[in-house]
Amino acid sequence: MPIRRLPPETVNRIAAGEVVERPASVAKELIENALDAGARSIEVRCDAGGMRLLSVTDDGQGMSPDELVLAVERHATSKLAPGEDGEYDLLAIGSLGFRGEALPSIGSVARLSLTSQQAGEGAWKLTVEGGAVDEPAPAPAVGLHGTRVEVRDLFYAVPARLKFLKGERAETMAVSDVVRRLAMARPDVGFSLVQNGRAQMTLRPETGDPAAARLARLGAIIGSDFAANALSIDAAREGAHVTGLAAVPTFHRGSNRHQYLFVNGRPVRDKLLTGVVRAAYQDFLARDRHPVVALFLEVDPKYVDVNVHPAKAEVRFREAGEVRGLMIGALRHALAAAGHRASTSTAGYALGRARPEGAPSGVSGAPWRGGAGNYGSYRPEPIPPQGMRELIDGFSGRVETSDPSVATMERDQAAGAPGAEAAPAIARPLGAARGQVHETYIVAQTEDGIVIVDQHAAHERLVYERMKTALAARGVERQTLLIPEIVDMEDGDARRLLERAGELEELGLIIEPFGQGAVAVRETPALLGKVDAQSLLRDLADDLEEFDSALGLKERLEDVCSTMACHGSVRAGRRLNGEEMNALLREMEATPHSGQCNHGRPTYVELKLADIERLFGRR
Repeated sequence: MPIRRLPPETVNRIAAGEVVERPASVAKELIENALDAGARSIEVRCDAGGMRLLSVTDDGQGMSPDELVLAVERHATSKLAPGEDGEYDLLAIGSLGFRGEALPSIGSVARLSLTSQQAGEGAWKLTVEGGAVDEPAPAPAVGLHGTRVEVRDLFYAVPARLKFLKGERAETMAVSDVVRRLAMARPDVGFSLVQNGRAQMTLRPETGDPAAARLARLGAIIGSDFAANALSIDAAREGAHVTGLAAVPTFHRGSNRHQYLFVNGRPVRDKLLTGVVRAAYQDFLARDRHPVVALFLEVDPKYVDVNVHPAKAEVRFREAGEVRGLMIGALRHALAAAGHRASTSTAGYALGRARPEGAPSGVSGAPWRGGAGNYGSYRPEPIPPQGMRELIDGFSGRVETSDPSVATMERDQAAGAPGAEAAPAIARPLGAARGQVHETYIVAQTEDGIVIVDQHAAHERLVYERMKTALAARGVERQTLLIPEIVDMEDGDARRLLERAGELEELGLIIEPFGQGAVAVRETPALLGKVDAQSLLRDLADDLEEFDSALGLKERLEDVCSTMACHGSVRAGRRLNGEEMNALLREMEATPHSGQCNHGRPTYVELKLADIERLFGRR
């Protein structure tokens, strides 16, 4: 067949297939253009999931009539400029967009109109329908300056593409997700989203301290619960700097769609983040639970390639291993610094479930004034002032004890907590033990509330952390196979495993090359007992390809340790005396990650006195 030169309209539609996949793709490209134009306020409107109408209005610098014409030409952009040598450097991208493909691609498959106005000038409008471009014409003002882009009847010029779109609800949610992600990246910019005539999101610009602004914006988008349960992330290494927020392990979700990664201000979906989060939280959560994280990575543009895909949703790092190590280290450091902290949402849920039927919903609000039952105008007596509460505080609880001296436990040094200073137990974070309920739950009193501890879950974490420390000190014991097991694999998988043989040896797995595409397994971790070597090596090869880490072997070892810790810890139903309960509380305070068990469940719930008083209508 002869070679033909395709007409511009066909070329644009082919490009549109790469850049414009759905209405959310259009929203992403238009919002990125607005941000690159210096906008401080962006309004997004969409009808019928963006298939009927999608418009983005900004207060950026605007465009002149001549620039409007250039804006809808392929590969015409304001975001790339030649260097001193006249060359365009695609490895030094400092803007969100740079290809110059979005507007002509959109205009080739939809009805596109651009209205723009520069400061002190009149507004001009340009329309494109199915690739046909009209001349610019004067238009009503869009404000002091800025641009409004309207996209109507998306894919009307290629009706076959409409069959591949999802329902209106799914497309609406996808547009909303794009706006949310870009709003997270730029807390200094105000965003509003109107869907089918109803305001769905209004975010004011956040000013002041950048860290506080980011926390406020993430809290407004992800939820105030996330802001209350987030750990600050801040670490740097060799030109890369990662900041952001990560939830404590007990604050988790059923999918990983609440994990966000931003590279130089660009929202990206990268398997690197999945592997990083899985590696950092691997011994804190069950496999089907996922923490909430938002990480912002700043790296020299020369060390990251954003020109991987036309949609710019993926990036490629020159030193992916170093970036991954930085992010995992930052997350683990934050988790270790959190100590025994657990999610505050657990306490809120407990208070909500404890509220008697007929009481007002929610934890806060006005005191109960009656309603359910025949209490009439009864009002509870207020709690006595601090000076009148000595007797109440002194006799509000008792613990079982085999030694009368334990009555003064609150003033003794914490048992089993290394380096602890003498202080009243009630003043410590987990307070003083007051009793045991159902031989399973320890009730402790703090200065401003109570703490309920699941004794089995708490001791399980303590035993598990001791085992991890011992394992790190002694190394993983290995068992030698009487006959080495030969595993046939694809050449690429075998090469990846053999390149990481040193790392696998530290985990107790000894492998050697055995001809082309084969690996010999000589020793395996003793903890695992009898091992299916073929299954293990194939899982490890998949992990190395996807996450660049042998997560499968680490998780198997930790699963065994977790099981051993579970069987070796204090069981539910065992009665503890006062010394044992207080010793457990003190060790929890001194042990990292003791706020959750090995599967991400909380080990304790803290209820503040103020919330308890609201529960009983005293506030």
